[in-house]
Amino acid sequence: MTTGFSIPSRAIIPFLALAFGLAWGLFVVLLTIPDTVAEVFGPMSASNPLFILAVYSPALAAFIVLVLYGGVTAIRPFAKRLLLWRISPIWLAFVVLGIPAVHVVGAAIKGGPLVAPLPEGGMSGLLGVLAFMLLLGPVEELGWRGIALPILQRHMAPLWAGIVLGLIWGIWHLPAFLASGTPQSGWSFMPFLGGAVAVSVILVPLFNATRGSLLWAALFHFQLNNPLSPDGQPWDMAVFALVAVIVVVLNRETMLKRGHGVTQVT
Repeated sequence: MTTGFSIPSRAIIPFLALAFGLAWGLFVVLLTIPDTVAEVFGPMSASNPLFILAVYSPALAAFIVLVLYGGVTAIRPFAKRLLLWRISPIWLAFVVLGIPAVHVVGAAIKGGPLVAPLPEGGMSGLLGVLAFMLLLGPVEELGWRGIALPILQRHMAPLWAGIVLGLIWGIWHLPAFLASGTPQSGWSFMPFLGGAVAVSVILVPLFNATRGSLLWAALFHFQLNNPLSPDGQPWDMAVFALVAVIVVVLNRETMLKRGHGVTQVT
């Protein structure tokens, strides 16, 4: 694949510093003065403004890095990656049906309900929750797959880039496990970290097959957080790990060699 170096590899350092610094800094505030935060911004939840800002930190870091190294004009070619919509039928089926199926299998192993409870408010409430989740976690992908993955694939094979990014991505979530009221507060961190690595590896060949599409990376992320899917933690993470092994085996010719991944940022 062609390589674009208008955004240099060293840009990953300020990107990670900003993504971690902003998110972790906000969580320090949330953990040290929770009562004050609750009085000003409301109780801790996924809809708390400070939590949303923390979730958006990789995207904010991405745009800062783009302007820092490429100027404002770098934003437009970067944003065009949101318009890359072509995808193979197999990957389309996995995003639409495969990811929810993993959650269902995980929930079945866990012994819990196979269908998530519907939100209050009927259909309007459901649409509102879906819209909110579509604009929450998927925005992270502007940073993780927008900046970090292309740079990592310049220097290592796609498999290793996926593993490294999965570890970074998982560790970035750590403060959310320490704050009560967050979606992650009831989960165990280590299974989540392993699942983050597995999901990151699965996403790599999809990302490369769609020429670095941010659209499909975001939709993949949305399906991971789809409120219609049941809670299969931690067993769905184990299923994702199994899927990751299968994906690597099926794509071993491109996953294990450098030069087979998308390296363009803009």
